[in-house]
Amino acid sequence: VKSLRIQKKIFTSQDRELTKTEYERLLATAKSKKNERLYYLIQTIASTGIRVSELRYITTSAVHSGQAVINCKGKMRIVILPKELCRMLTEYAKTQKITSGSVFVTKTGRPLDRSTIWKMMKALCESAKVSKYKVFPHNLRHLFARTFYTLQKDIVRLADILGHSSVNTTRIYTME
Repeated sequence: VKSLRIQKKIFTSQDRELTKTEYERLLATAKSKKNERLYYLIQTIASTGIRVSELRYITTSAVHSGQAVINCKGKMRIVILPKELCRMLTEYAKTQKITSGSVFVTKTGRPLDRSTIWKMMKALCESAKVSKYKVFPHNLRHLFARTFYTLQKDIVRLADILGHSSVNTTRIYTME
């Protein structure tokens, strides 16, 4: 008997990928429900490509300097925060009276955890008319990567931005 090797799937199926239109509907829904924190959180992940676990590194000082230093799992990288995002987050922090530390915090001032973020995002699905199977924080990272690669076609730079030590990890974002 010969064993059969099945190649690992190297791309995400279309029914799981978040489109730009769906992303915009999620933002519009968060805004219409007056959930500013979620509105800015979704924009932050989608415009920087950070992992949900790295959101705590988006601090008032990072917003002020325009870059976040992310130190995770023994690796350190710098994430550039777009000027428009910095402007919006500065205004948001001011209205929420957040003067130091993480920008995205609970009512008690602790950084949001991944399960809270998941629940907040899933609560938008029905109103935004987006499949709940497409709405999770890591899909915002995928949307960032696909958009970046479509515009720049530079997989090495994308790997750096995403914090991948191997370009092979980044290849999943280049598949059509």
